[in-house]
Amino acid sequence: MEKINEILSTIIPGVDYKNATNLVDGKILTSLNIAGLVAKLNYEFDIEITPIHLVPENFNSVESIYQLVVSLDGE
Repeated sequence: MEKINEILSTIIPGVDYKNATNLVDGKILTSLNIAGLVAKLNYEFDIEITPIHLVPENFNSVESIYQLVVSLDGE
């Protein structure tokens, strides 16, 4: 999860990602931010996040992003 925090901090610094639970719903992450995040996650973890995965529930917190990465890592 620490690597996800690092990636998020390069996209939008200064956010308390460890405690945030509304990154999308609170409009902290925009669609452009998510596009950049997806590209970095795909590269860093050697996964493929597809459009079907692009729902707010998967990006509202570091925990939900982590769960998405873990679920795709096994595919």
